[in-house]
Amino acid sequence: MDAHPSNVRMATERPPTTDPRKAAAMETLDLHGVFRDDRAIYRTVQQALFRCSATGVDVLEIIPGRGSGTLKRRVLAFLNQQQLRRLYARIEEDPNNAGRILVRFR
Repeated sequence: MDAHPSNVRMATERPPTTDPRKAAAMETLDLHGVFRDDRAIYRTVQQALFRCSATGVDVLEIIPGRGSGTLKRRVLAFLNQQQLRRLYARIEEDPNNAGRILVRFR
């Protein structure tokens, strides 16, 4: 069977549903590969924020990992910069998973 473009669902595409409250497009950003380089972290997070904001993604899931919490604190500080706060509605820390940050867009 051919993988026709209409048969392939993008990761950020909304799944078909009758209740729009249950359908949320989500994108995931895993920072495990860039955790040592501050510039790469900030650039990667900033690009993801701009992309999600421009394309109508509802939730950006950022995975800094559990570890010591240093990377998570740096990401949260970066997200709280005034010029970036305009792009999203709120930030949530997952109470069940310390290595996960959810950025909800307007």
